[in-house]
Amino acid sequence: MALVASTACASGSDAVASGGNFDFVSPGGKTDIFYDPPAQRGTVGTLSGPDLMDDLQNVSLSDYAGKVVVINLWGQWCAPCRSEADDLERAYEATKQLGVQFLGINVRDPQKDKAQDFVRNNQVSYPSIYDPSMRTLIALGGDYPTSVIPSTLVLDRQHRVAAIFMRALLTDDLQPVIERIAAEQ
Repeated sequence: MALVASTACASGSDAVASGGNFDFVSPGGKTDIFYDPPAQRGTVGTLSGPDLMDDLQNVSLSDYAGKVVVINLWGQWCAPCRSEADDLERAYEATKQLGVQFLGINVRDPQKDKAQDFVRNNQVSYPSIYDPSMRTLIALGGDYPTSVIPSTLVLDRQHRVAAIFMRALLTDDLQPVIERIAAEQ
């Protein structure tokens, strides 16, 4: 099993993660990975943590039962994260009526105010978990390459991993994949 070589940004709260049976594999070092058929997909573990924008709230993957969930790992310090933010927002706006929820995980940002400024300045409307220590990433399995930021996972309605992108995305890269997964029965 090969792991992806990092070509994206790389640089750590009370986030919680546990369980799951997802086993990250990148055949041939691919950066766009699809897990099919659906019956063979693994689930991520319990994933939750403090809401970046509201200190009194927690955000949890379980809040989105029955929805396709797009998880984006990002940091305000990461240039590719800044370049993809508007593309992710467009994909979210275009697919949320299909039962799709986006969830960011803000990593390696010890200054919360800078991460909050990123959200406001880029008009990101979906929630993010604030996780400077990257503890929530335990839910993605021990082999998930945490040095690759940005990284995006698309979970099907049973929260099984259907696709992973280990690179910055454009709306046209992501939206068709989300629509395909949202249409699965």
